[in-house]
Amino acid sequence: MKLSKFSNLLALGLAVAFAATGCTKSKFVTPLPRGEGARTGDDTTIGGGARLPSDTGAGGGLTDGGIPANPAGSHQGWPEDAATLKPDTVYFAFDRSEVRTSEKSKVVAVAEYLKSNPADAVRVEGNCDERGTAEYNRALGERRAQAVREELAKLGIDPKRVDTISYGFDRPADPGHTGAAWSKNRRDDFILLSPPK
Repeated sequence: MKLSKFSNLLALGLAVAFAATGCTKSKFVTPLPRGEGARTGDDTTIGGGARLPSDTGAGGGLTDGGIPANPAGSHQGWPEDAATLKPDTVYFAFDRSEVRTSEKSKVVAVAEYLKSNPADAVRVEGNCDERGTAEYNRALGERRAQAVREELAKLGIDPKRVDTISYGFDRPADPGHTGAAWSKNRRDDFILLSPPK
């Protein structure tokens, strides 16, 4: 009788543990680019704002949307301007990487700017709030940056003009520990890149 109760409790405990593990592994996952050496999900262990292997485009990888990844350093050394496109910062829902309908007009504004200035490029910097592990947030920031890059490509911007990088939670816009601060930190910033003169 005791063995039967123990077996039932053990089976129930294993079922709950399995269900919880399955949920956390699949929650809100957007595929990352599949360049040579690309990593996905929680195994991304790049720190300090370094580019993810998927961001470098090594081996000519493609995003799941079929967009070629940029080669590493494709706009390295280009003068940077963080102010021009600052009003177009895109904000994200908690733990999500999809561009919300309310934010799409900002991506359109960036696309229009790039169409009017065909020599310029842009770097999309993915950011997260402080909740979650560094590895998870680095991967989430990358998915956010790639989502905006894909939106720009759909609007007619050559993907070669759009670099991405993830900073995870390393560069908060607001250092506070409140919901209001976190909502400002779940964002993609646009850095305008102009060709060297």
